[in-house]
Amino acid sequence: MKEKLKEIIKDFHKGDLPKTKKRDLEIPLKSQKIITVSGVRRSGKTFILFETIKRLLKAKIPKENILYVNFEDERFDFKKETLDLILQAYRELYPDKELSGCYFFFDEIQNVDGWEKFARRLYDTVTKNIFITGSNSKLLSKEIATSIRGRTVTYEVYPLSFKEFLNFNGMEADLYPSKNKAKIANLFEQFLFKGGFIEIADAKDKTLQVKILQDYFDTMLYRDLIERFNITNIPALKYFIKRVFENITNPLSVHKIFNELKTQGYKIGKNLLYEFMEASSAIYLFILEKKYAQSVLKEELGEKKAYVIDNGLLNAVTFKFSADYGKLLENLMFLEFQKMRYKTFFYKGKKECDFVLYDERGEKTAIQVCADLSDADTRNREMEGLAEACKNLKINTGHILTLSQEETIAYEGLTVKVEPAFKFLLSFGTPDR
Repeated sequence: MKEKLKEIIKDFHKGDLPKTKKRDLEIPLKSQKIITVSGVRRSGKTFILFETIKRLLKAKIPKENILYVNFEDERFDFKKETLDLILQAYRELYPDKELSGCYFFFDEIQNVDGWEKFARRLYDTVTKNIFITGSNSKLLSKEIATSIRGRTVTYEVYPLSFKEFLNFNGMEADLYPSKNKAKIANLFEQFLFKGGFIEIADAKDKTLQVKILQDYFDTMLYRDLIERFNITNIPALKYFIKRVFENITNPLSVHKIFNELKTQGYKIGKNLLYEFMEASSAIYLFILEKKYAQSVLKEELGEKKAYVIDNGLLNAVTFKFSADYGKLLENLMFLEFQKMRYKTFFYKGKKECDFVLYDERGEKTAIQVCADLSDADTRNREMEGLAEACKNLKINTGHILTLSQEETIAYEGLTVKVEPAFKFLLSFGTPDR
């Protein structure tokens, strides 16, 4: 195995780096911390690593000072006992290297149980320049908390944001001149259905897009969930995920799904469904949004909504939302707010409001998402929910995001800005990180 590792290391040093396109996230080169990059499978974590390596090379760091190992390489079956072979192989190849000046990149390291002890020893005795990625937030956070607390900084990577999607399609995120607006609106509609997985951004064949995304889902289901979490009740898991996907934008009721399973003859405990929810959230299959409340305890115990990690994945797996612009738009906007690092809640009192955003200064923004406001009943419902949220939050301006409508409305002492979601995304600020 050591000789094979030497071959892989040499191949990396002699070969060309894959072509990448720059993402908005740029991780630090000299933080003196273990840099952890986590996110859903195929979201671009490896791209981030290769972009970082390119920055090191541009800064005149010799390529031989950089080690990259992909822990999903099928040629290896790493165990915690064999991780040290990586270091041994590198040292034997470059015995004169001062390892404190070397950079170690470990991709999808969560596949190796016990990796964190190796990373800690490397950090404490060899080099401070360590970069790792993983597709499981729960396992990474647990392992970091027990072994390398205080030694790491974590960055989350999502599929492409809309601004990044424009860049990947050769379009500047600028609504002016006016001819750009039509092109951007068209790309936004594509983004609404295709989602932001990097491989899909360049794919033109719709049948191929669906096949790729279905393969992503199968890998997440079988490798990340069933194998990693040792799940044996696979039919119940599949039913649970199906119901979560079908129920996006609505409060998630584990109790209701439990009763449905019982009615269909499944013998399953409710606690297992909560474990399914935690595990699915940990691998970023969907993200849970809490209900806005005045206390942390009420937030934790209150209702939650689930939003699927990517619109393209949602469409490829369910086929149910292809004509439901409203649900797709709301799912997309939630994801965009996550990518912009906002704390996001939904408001529910007598009326409902889709999103309450908090930036790092504690400033609040209330937002409704509605594909089309033309219907009078729909318009009244959206306005009433937004007004109640704004009054309770003590803010004077609210937003309604649509596919194409735009106007400013004075309503019960509030200023309501109605605008296309794509325009809002290109002008809405990102909070200080």
